[in-house]
Amino acid sequence: MLGRQLVRIGERAMRGGPEGSGSDLGLSAGALLVLRDVFAHPGSAITDVTSRTGLPQSYVSDSIARLRASGIAETSSDPADGRRTLISLASSHLRQVAAHSARSADAELIAALGGIDTDFAGRVLAVLSDIAARLRPESASEQSARTR
Repeated sequence: MLGRQLVRIGERAMRGGPEGSGSDLGLSAGALLVLRDVFAHPGSAITDVTSRTGLPQSYVSDSIARLRASGIAETSSDPADGRRTLISLASSHLRQVAAHSARSADAELIAALGGIDTDFAGRVLAVLSDIAARLRPESASEQSARTR
């Protein structure tokens, strides 16, 4: 439960608005799914996005057209097969995502804790920072050692 609450607080901080304000991009849930897939898999063909998201090809194509029109995504022809269209996020959008991701969630955390004094807020933030630093993803060598 704590993890889910922290995720929601972090998302609010990155959005810069109250919970439930929706995407500041004005995209539907399906178009956001397409956007997230393209973010995770840059240079993918539309058919690949369709396969991974489970959305109809026509919907993915329409979503990509909207993303292109808004300057969020760029398309190109596949050099190996000129009939295929490849999609990636525009570098300007990636810079914007990086800037939003770098926002501190401290103010949102303190607001979510409601009316606590400054000293206690500082201690809570210090403990959460310490926990975050200790929760490192496993290195590739640790993962391969476990699977042997």
